[in-house]
Amino acid sequence: MRLQMQALLAAAILWNSRLATSPVEAFCGFYVAKADAQLFNKASKVVVARRGDETAVTMASDYQGDPKEFALVIPVPTVVKKEQIAVLDSALVDHLDAYTAPRLVEYFDPDPCNQTAPDGLATMFLSSLASAGHRGDAALGVTIEAEYTIGEYDIQILSASESDGLMSWLTRSGYKVPDGAAAVLGSYIGQSMKFFLARVNLTEHGKLGYQYLRPIQVKYTSRKFMLPIRLGTVNAGGAQDLIVLMLTEKGRVEATNYRTVRIPSNVEIPTFAKAEFGKFYRAMFDHGVKKDDMRVVYLEYAWDMGWCDPCAADPLPSDKLLALGAFWVDPARRPPTQGSNVFVTRLHVRYDAAHFPEDLMFQETADRLNFQGRYILRHPYAGQPACAAAEDYHRRLGLRHVREAATLSELTGWDIRSIKNKMRGDGR
Repeated sequence: MRLQMQALLAAAILWNSRLATSPVEAFCGFYVAKADAQLFNKASKVVVARRGDETAVTMASDYQGDPKEFALVIPVPTVVKKEQIAVLDSALVDHLDAYTAPRLVEYFDPDPCNQTAPDGLATMFLSSLASAGHRGDAALGVTIEAEYTIGEYDIQILSASESDGLMSWLTRSGYKVPDGAAAVLGSYIGQSMKFFLARVNLTEHGKLGYQYLRPIQVKYTSRKFMLPIRLGTVNAGGAQDLIVLMLTEKGRVEATNYRTVRIPSNVEIPTFAKAEFGKFYRAMFDHGVKKDDMRVVYLEYAWDMGWCDPCAADPLPSDKLLALGAFWVDPARRPPTQGSNVFVTRLHVRYDAAHFPEDLMFQETADRLNFQGRYILRHPYAGQPACAAAEDYHRRLGLRHVREAATLSELTGWDIRSIKNKMRGDGR
């Protein structure tokens, strides 16, 4: 039996807008594609809804394999009651992921001989728990505070007085605990945290008929605004991607113990990228992580839930926001309106034990300025203009293509000669 310690909770970073152009008031244009969590291997999604000290964490795993081999071990700040745990439909998390994903938009140049608008951007988430009894738990300093079966999951809430005892309990219960777990578990015990364990109840899973594992939601009250990611690094086979989707009342969420950086946005890239937007965004993210030495949390989206421009998916209606834990939402608003009291922040972090030695700590800010990862294709005018302005248009078009190639190369690290060759094959 294998212990899959996945901390399906994540942190946040904002990326330097080194190449960002000036902000625009209206984007217009045509939405083309999005860069959601499915683009990344070993990616987990976590939704955190928080107001005051009330928190709801919904964990969606990317686990694939035999359900009996799945186990989830997460530190939580308090003993969680049965009514504070729920199993949700994966579509809820997928909807929020799609809504906040970085997006590709495209514009088409007008006839330079009949131009009525100024040129430019401004016009646009077990090893199965063995059935060994609870005898001897107290001698190990382990207390089973609560046990529940919810949906397809058997859940236990543990407290422990020392890490060696907890390690022995896990081993005795059938877990193959990876090297290095004791120190991490000990640090959580030192903070008086509890441990949320979930395994798949195979009988219930079979009755329900799901072909995948649904997200688990846990609600609790705590002054700590954090996500425990360190357990997820103990036996991980390399770095992991975590998408954290925050629902708050006042404004944008940022990490407090790691640098938060905005991803590059509002940049023009060659039109051939339309056919390989996923490849482009992965390459850009990989390149940024490498330049930042995998030590930052990236901001990919921050926006009032009531509207979007352009929309990569429909805004979530109030009933879905309530299901995801935003208890303060007025259920009569379907969907929320612009200026409503739901603000969504999307944070993306790639982490391992060496570069993220601490759990992610957060704070909610009063910043409600809109931000999104947005990448722009501008198609040249397809006709044959015949006027005095045409010569100036073609001159500016040539300079624009040079800038687009340089931007794409700087964002991704791709060879600029290969980029220019592709642009020529695309009719540039």
